[in-house]
Parts: sequence; structure tokens; C-alpha cells
Amino acid sequence: MKQAVVVQDLNILYGKLPILRNVTFSVTEGEYFIIIGPNGSGKTTLVKVISGFLKPHSGSVEIMGRPLVAITRRSLAHAVALVPQSPPMDVPFTVAEVVLMGRSPHLGLLSLEGREDMEIAEQSMRFTNVSHLARSRLDQLSAGERQRVLIARAVCQRAGIIVLDEPTASLDVAHQLHIMDLMEKLRTEQGITVIMVSHDLNLAAMYAGRILLLNHGNIAGIGAARDVIQAGLLEATYGCSLLVDQNPFREVPRVTPAPGEFAQPDSLHRKVFLKQD
Repeated sequence: MKQAVVVQDLNILYGKLPILRNVTFSVTEGEYFIIIGPNGSGKTTLVKVISGFLKPHSGSVEIMGRPLVAITRRSLAHAVALVPQSPPMDVPFTVAEVVLMGRSPHLGLLSLEGREDMEIAEQSMRFTNVSHLARSRLDQLSAGERQRVLIARAVCQRAGIIVLDEPTASLDVAHQLHIMDLMEKLRTEQGITVIMVSHDLNLAAMYAGRILLLNHGNIAGIGAARDVIQAGLLEATYGCSLLVDQNPFREVPRVTPAPGEFAQPDSLHRKVFLKQD
């Protein structure tokens, strides 16, 4: 299968402080790829590099078979759409106007949107279930609604890769599941590659085809959920005691943090209740 993203020996420094160290991995076209790790592990920095907003100090990134350094900003926008971590609160535009901004990479200089662009924007709003909000201003919406609008803008961009930085942060459980299901639908129905940063280990385990675990800028683990969501590996990474058993809905791991009175090694049962291949 073709690779949507290939990262090789990537290193990022902030001043003299290493943020990413020799990071190497690839993402297959059409994959649901989720990046997890503690605060400060380099997750957001990594997606900024993939999205072209940050240049590596060394190493390389390829997007759809082309070196990132050789891709113009406009061409990159045809390939990668970014949904930022925090939706803006003070954008004085309507939902329809914000979604239509996703067509910008496809327009010529000083060109106006045509009928096809309008139709794509309407399709994107229907797909993300925000059509009824089309005339509302973005700053009048809830956090979950704003997040869906930004995803609609990314869908409208018609890029082959959508990168999302913690899209479910600050959302309630129902909205979290809606966003995750929406990405799965986008992947299965349109073949979009989804690369997502998440702090929710259980959502990552349920939805990801593969998971990348970062710790202090290094890859601590990569693979299917059962290979990465393991008590010993997660405890070493996050520095807390965890119980890992099987999710009752799917044959994937489930993580439960251990309260203080159960956090001692001798008092916490950490068996992974997963079927063995």
C-alpha cells in the first residue's frame, strides 16, 4: 500500500532543548493513525512538522511520495488539511463562510468561489452535520459545534490527509464519540488518511488502526492498540499506576487510572485481559 506520510530520523530543537529525537515512522494511505503521549512529549510539534508549519532541524518528511521541503505551501494545502487544537473564539464569519475558506487552495489569485466550490462546501457541511448552522457566526457556537465546523472546512479543502490536534479536548463524551465516528466515516467512505493527536487512551485504542506513543520526544511504542496500550509501557511513560483490561465493546485494551490507595505495585492487579493471537 502507498504511504501518505513518511518521517525519517526527524529531530526538532527549541533553542538547545531537543523536542523530537530521531523520530521515524510512516502512515499508510487511508489509515486512522493516532499519536498519544504525556504533556510535553512532542505530539503537537510533530503534527506541526507534518502540516508544514514547522521545519525540522534534521531528518526528512515525505507527503504522498514527495519531500516536504520541495512542496509549495499551496500544493501542500491540496494534500494536508489541519484542524487546530483550539477553535478560534472571535472569528467574525458565519459557518458557511468559514467552511468555504477550505476552497482557498483551489482558487487562483483574486479568484472568487464558483458554483462547484459552493456545492463542495454544502456537501462538507452536510457530512459533518452543521448545515443548520450555516448562517450562525462561529463565535456563537458551542465548542463541539465549532470543532465540527473546522472539520467541515478541512473536508471542504479536499485534501487526502487530515491532521487533527486533540479535536476532542474539552468536549463531553457524546461529542467526543461524534468526532471520532466522523473521522472513521471520512476514512472509510472517502479514503482520507486521518492523523490525530489525542490524550484519551481509550478513544485511541477503540478507533486507531495504529498508535504512536511519544515520550520525551522519543518513540516509546508504535503498533496496534494491543501492542502499545500495555500497563508496563504506559506506566513507564506516564509515571502513574494503571489497570489495563479488555474493552467490553471491542477486543481492544481499556485503561483505568489507579487512585492513590490502589497505586502501590503490590495492590494493583495489572493483567491485560486480551485474547491472544
